[in-house]
Amino acid sequence: MIDLLGRMAGKEKEISEITSRAMAGELDFSDALRSRVSLLDGLPASVLEEVTDSITLSPGALELKMFCRTNGIFFGAVSGGFIQILRNMTFFEDLDYLEANFLEVIDNRLTGKVSGPIIDRKAKADHLERFADSLSIRLADTIAIGDGANDLSMIQSAGLGVAFRGKEILRNAATLSIEKSLSELIEFLER
Repeated sequence: MIDLLGRMAGKEKEISEITSRAMAGELDFSDALRSRVSLLDGLPASVLEEVTDSITLSPGALELKMFCRTNGIFFGAVSGGFIQILRNMTFFEDLDYLEANFLEVIDNRLTGKVSGPIIDRKAKADHLERFADSLSIRLADTIAIGDGANDLSMIQSAGLGVAFRGKEILRNAATLSIEKSLSELIEFLER
C-alpha cells in the first residue's frame, strides 16, 4: 500500500527503499512508517480509493479465507497498512477482526502523519492475543501469517507461525514457510 501511495506522491523510490529495510528488520518499523508516511504529506485523500483499486490479493488469500469460513475457523487481519484502504476492499469487509494504521486526513488531504497507535511488531502480537481472548481461544490454538520483521512477535506468539514469502528473519522463526500461495496452508491444515 505504502509503495503505491508513494508512486502517487512521486516518492516511490524513497518509500520502497525504506520499506525494504524495515521488512528485513534493519529499521524500527514505527520510525520507518512515520518516515514513509511523511513523504505523502499533501496528497489528496482520493488517492486512497485509487490505490485500493490497484491492490491485488496475495495468491490463495481468497481460497484460505473461504476454507476458514467453511470450517468454522475465525479469520482476521492485523496490518501495518492502512485501514482506510482495507475497509474499501471486499476481501476485508466480513473479517472477524481487522486492525491497521490510520492515515491522518485534514481538509481532504493526507497530513503525512499516522493517527493513533502504530501497528508495529509488538502491536501485532498484542492484537493476536486480543483477538484470541475475545473468542476465548488459547494462543496455542491460533495461526499467524506474516512476511516481514514486523510480524516476528506475532508468529512467535501463535500456536502455528507461518512465513508467507517471508524475509529471512521471519522464515528463520516460523514453524512453517510457504512461498507460492496461501492455499498451501490449507493442505497443511487438512492433515
